[in-house]
Amino acid sequence: MRRRAAGTLPRLAEGVAIALGSLRAGKVRAALTILGVAIGVTVVIAMGAAITGINRSVGRILEAAGPKTFFVFRYFQGGINVSDGSDETSPWRRNPWLTVQEAELIRRLPAVRDVNLGEYTQGPVSYGDVSLRNVAVAGFGPHWIRLNGGDILEGRNFTEAEYAAGARVAVINDRLRDALFPRLDPVGKTIKIFGQPFTVVGMHAEAASLFSNADKPRLAIPHTAFIKVAEYEKGWMDLAVVPTEAATVLEAQDQVVAALRTARGLRPGEANDFAVVTQNRLLETFNSITFGFFVAMIALSSVALMVGGVGVVAIMMISVTERTREIGVRKALGATRREIMFQFLVEAATLTLVGCLLGMLLGAGAAWVVRSFTPIPATVPAGSVAAAVLASILTGVLFGLYPASRAARLDPVEALRYE
Repeated sequence: MRRRAAGTLPRLAEGVAIALGSLRAGKVRAALTILGVAIGVTVVIAMGAAITGINRSVGRILEAAGPKTFFVFRYFQGGINVSDGSDETSPWRRNPWLTVQEAELIRRLPAVRDVNLGEYTQGPVSYGDVSLRNVAVAGFGPHWIRLNGGDILEGRNFTEAEYAAGARVAVINDRLRDALFPRLDPVGKTIKIFGQPFTVVGMHAEAASLFSNADKPRLAIPHTAFIKVAEYEKGWMDLAVVPTEAATVLEAQDQVVAALRTARGLRPGEANDFAVVTQNRLLETFNSITFGFFVAMIALSSVALMVGGVGVVAIMMISVTERTREIGVRKALGATRREIMFQFLVEAATLTLVGCLLGMLLGAGAAWVVRSFTPIPATVPAGSVAAAVLASILTGVLFGLYPASRAARLDPVEALRYE
């Protein structure tokens, strides 16, 4: 066993050296193989990093909201909805808007500890001579930080009294502070939101995530002020419901469903015209979306690897032709078919492995770009790296089988006569 292992390592090193030599000798013809494999591996690494980042972002959001929190939406189907503007492809039109009164109704339920309502838009925000056009503006209830997470770094959140009065107060994030008045204390400054003056009462910071816009300038104002000054698409309020410690999620959901059905006059047997969504269902939805991306990733990378595999066949067939006399000499000296075939398979796998290493570098660079310039915390998972290496080696071996077997079957006498 030790003798076989000792003999295999030199042959492996020899095969790698010959493959690298053929790369240097035939750069142009090797480029197709390397490029095809590199593209396939880049897709695997980049998409794997993006999917990992999305899943972590969703998990972070749900963790901040609390394990028992669930959500009430006007409409929720999950997955990707495509609408052409017609009623048939826009089923949410059949559902009434959620209202502040319904949020208060839910808040008074025995199994509910708190409810946060939210509506969102983008609009102009300015301070002095500095003006920003598309700042994320959220209209929240007074307890929004309990659900969104993060910390108040300076100042405070707006109070229940300010919320009830529709006070023109705002909590900005650190990115907006840096954009409007860097190196200044934001608390107490008066900014304009949609042209209306608001007093900054606090600065909020949270971990960047895909769906919170925490990496971009944003602010939160009382919902009572939001509906008066903001330009937004009405009808898309959402509610985050926190059950009491004594109640289970199912008990709280049942009470919410019963209360909304009663308030909306729905008869027994009629479908809900609202959606109560648990965290598990949200996770299932995002998992189904990311699974779609995963399938697309496999399809794209497979096409690229096929191109690389065709290149492997072409290069290895040329190599077999050019080294026919060498193969004849080796067979005359006692080399077996298995040894000849092993050498050519090592050469083929080495070619695709070079493309894999290049693809890894490109994929890691793509993940860095996504992480640096988008809210997605893209991270290259170890599984994607292992899958890329395995796929590239298998591509080399599978597509190298025919050239290797042809080399192994050459007649030594005829091979020695080849000119």
